[in-house]
Amino acid sequence: MAGTVPGRPAPQLKIRQTETGVALAVRLTPKSARDAVEGIEEFGGDPVLKARVRAVPENGQANAALETLIADWLDLPRTSVWVIQGAKARIKIVAVDGSVIGLSALIATRLTEFRDSAS
Repeated sequence: MAGTVPGRPAPQLKIRQTETGVALAVRLTPKSARDAVEGIEEFGGDPVLKARVRAVPENGQANAALETLIADWLDLPRTSVWVIQGAKARIKIVAVDGSVIGLSALIATRLTEFRDSAS
């Protein structure tokens, strides 16, 4: 998994509760060869979800692609996900609408898949 150091525990993504669901930090790489969520890494000392999109960072295209990518990754409607902070920054805060408990469990399950594949 990206951002891990041998002998050191993998970083744990912080999921923050919002009024309508949860929010998580994402490090986005636009103009990539593929659209993918790649795991967790530390960026600036904080754990973030690492994502890549093919879209360019112009006119909100990369942000829209990120919203679609996260919605697909979580198997949720596209309208449930949006960038709420960092529209022009590499680190973005993405909100996901829904049950806090359900979303936290779903995100934890998806993240476990990264840990299992890295073993």
